[in-house]
Amino acid sequence: MKAALFTRFGGPIEITEVPEPDCPFDGAVIRVEACGVCRSDWHGWKGTDPHVSVPHVPGHEFAGVVEAVGPECRRFRVGDRVTAPVILGCGQCPDCMDGEPTVCAEQYVISFSGWGAFAERIAIARADFNLVHLPEEISFVEAAGMGCRITTAFRALVDRARLRPGEWLAVHGCGGVGLSAVAIGAALGAPVLAVDVNDPALAMARALGATRTLNAMSVADVGEAVRELTGGGAHVSIDALGITDTFHNSIRGLRRLGRHVQVGMPLGPHAEPPIPLLDTVYFRQLTIMGSRGIPARRIPSLVNLVTSGRLDLARLVTKRIPLAEAGSALAAMDGYSGVGFTVIDRI
Repeated sequence: MKAALFTRFGGPIEITEVPEPDCPFDGAVIRVEACGVCRSDWHGWKGTDPHVSVPHVPGHEFAGVVEAVGPECRRFRVGDRVTAPVILGCGQCPDCMDGEPTVCAEQYVISFSGWGAFAERIAIARADFNLVHLPEEISFVEAAGMGCRITTAFRALVDRARLRPGEWLAVHGCGGVGLSAVAIGAALGAPVLAVDVNDPALAMARALGATRTLNAMSVADVGEAVRELTGGGAHVSIDALGITDTFHNSIRGLRRLGRHVQVGMPLGPHAEPPIPLLDTVYFRQLTIMGSRGIPARRIPSLVNLVTSGRLDLARLVTKRIPLAEAGSALAAMDGYSGVGFTVIDRI
């Protein structure tokens, strides 16, 4: 089958023929109809994610059609429209049985534990636990755009932070997951303050429902500015970038009893930032939590938010490309690559 493959980190990504995936006995093979291009793919291509080895096929935000099922796959049939979360659980351990496969010790992360979906087909094991039926109302492109960024933001806000209507949400970093958080927060009835250093990203945040925006370069103290703009501080704040400055800005912009959610993955020197424990976390009695991925069982709730008309996925997809342009799309992330999502829709 055809796939986008790189053989060295940071090297060219070429369209080539690779072996067809085997169908797992409890899984399915899906014909990929669309796949998002995510910054996590860029990290894998650059070699900054320790789980990726070469040669490698990136891509984890896929949607498609079931082409084959294993003998122990019961819930899916050939022809079903499907998607899946980026983190696949074993379906049998205590964490999975409790509904939390994102912390499963035997988890499989699409395009990190193995090859991904920048290809004509992908195999998904334990399909009954990990695959999700996709309704006709959602296009393959929208579902691919939903991918890990929107699903991650949804779980961070709804399941982890338990954001309530009327609570201020501050989003630090308006890349893919940050803009997703803005749109979801607005859909949930929360006033949203979007923070970034790029005015085009802030303009898109406003278009997606942000109540207020803040260019972090325009103020001397971002945390203080957030507290002023939100009337005392955000109830919930997200670091959507994973860098030390945005982490500190997020913590310092919270009001008393506020909740910080770490969504951006901190790598390299940002993996162990100093924490303002006494004056900020202790005296303000803040909650600090992490959020990564989403269980398959929670995606239907996100789908309902879309099909009800409260969340418009199409507005987040700003560019569609063929598979042959996957390499140039990743290379563009070396610098500022614009706003919104890029989706491969011609495999």
